[in-house]
Amino acid sequence: MTDTKQSLVILGSTGSVGQSTLKVIQLHPEKYDVVGLTANTNVNDMLAQCRQFKPQTVVMTEAQSAAELSLLLAQHGMSDITVESGADALTKLAAESAVSTVMSAIVGAAGLEPTLAAVRAGKRVLIANKEPLVMTGDLFMREAEASGAVILPIDSEHNAIFQCLPEDQSQRAVRKIHLTASGGPFRGRPWSDLQNITPDQACAHPNWSMGRKISVDSATMMNKGLELIEAAALFQISARKVEILIHPQSIIHSMVEYVDGSFLAQLGAPDMCIPIAHALAWPDRIRSGAETLDLAAIAQLDFHTPDMTNLPCLRLAREAADAGQSAPAILNAANEVAVDAFLQKKIRFTDIASVVADTLTAMPVTPVNSLENVLNIDNEARRVACASLESRLI
Repeated sequence: MTDTKQSLVILGSTGSVGQSTLKVIQLHPEKYDVVGLTANTNVNDMLAQCRQFKPQTVVMTEAQSAAELSLLLAQHGMSDITVESGADALTKLAAESAVSTVMSAIVGAAGLEPTLAAVRAGKRVLIANKEPLVMTGDLFMREAEASGAVILPIDSEHNAIFQCLPEDQSQRAVRKIHLTASGGPFRGRPWSDLQNITPDQACAHPNWSMGRKISVDSATMMNKGLELIEAAALFQISARKVEILIHPQSIIHSMVEYVDGSFLAQLGAPDMCIPIAHALAWPDRIRSGAETLDLAAIAQLDFHTPDMTNLPCLRLAREAADAGQSAPAILNAANEVAVDAFLQKKIRFTDIASVVADTLTAMPVTPVNSLENVLNIDNEARRVACASLESRLI
């Protein structure tokens, strides 16, 4: 990396990944210039971020939130910060010519269009949200190749794989990729015993601090299924070469197995600041602010294979990965609808898998050949998933 400052936009700056990104940037103000921040409706946190990092532009999802923020910024003498709202403003900011680097950390399908806009504009894209790659797969990577965009993964697992692959990211000598998973808060418990799990229980992850949607995905193990699909697309490898391995300590973040029998693994504390710092500085290294490992204190690392018969969401994700084409986009949309309903206490925890299964069964698998095509599939899957919810409302 050169001594020139990276001009950075953070899509989803008030979420957990966005906040961790700003923590790392705080340690290196000479390297990074925060020119744009975006959030959904969290006006208070955005105000605090504006006061500290003084971006040129802020985008809020809703017009009302943008108006509230504008008023507060004026009261604090920061009227020079441009405040905009809506999806079009997000996409415009992500592709802005003055921006060199985009951290894509918007959870869910909402992050697809601005992330793809950054890719098409040839940016250095730090991708923390799985959905763009899950929904579009090869289409996303073809766009990156055409524009010359640099895609750097932020998910701890994909960042670990990136670090363990050859510098040219070649797959020639790779036998398998092993994605590690903590197993979530209900590891080892029968799925049938989880009917009365509450949202707070599902969000109480034993190792990681994450947003509520991702925490629920971790509890159902859908998160690992989405990561499997993402890994296949990102590293251009068959989904059948991606294996899941339960590793409760979350110390080894993933491994690459080579044809000669070698395994390369990346280890680190379960702290998102580590992969964020890696991607921000790549190909260099900078301090992340995370604690270093004390392997002697950890003493033991455990591994076992997941019981797919007891993990219906992971099984459905594997089936969608095998089917390819539109199946991953359908899976993702149905899961978002179901998880949102569960967080609102409209359905039971175990109904999440049922809604996803109903949607996958009801919709045909079709080719994915354009962004418009993907968005139409996403919309239809959400409609079908909502219909499935109706018979399961508590």
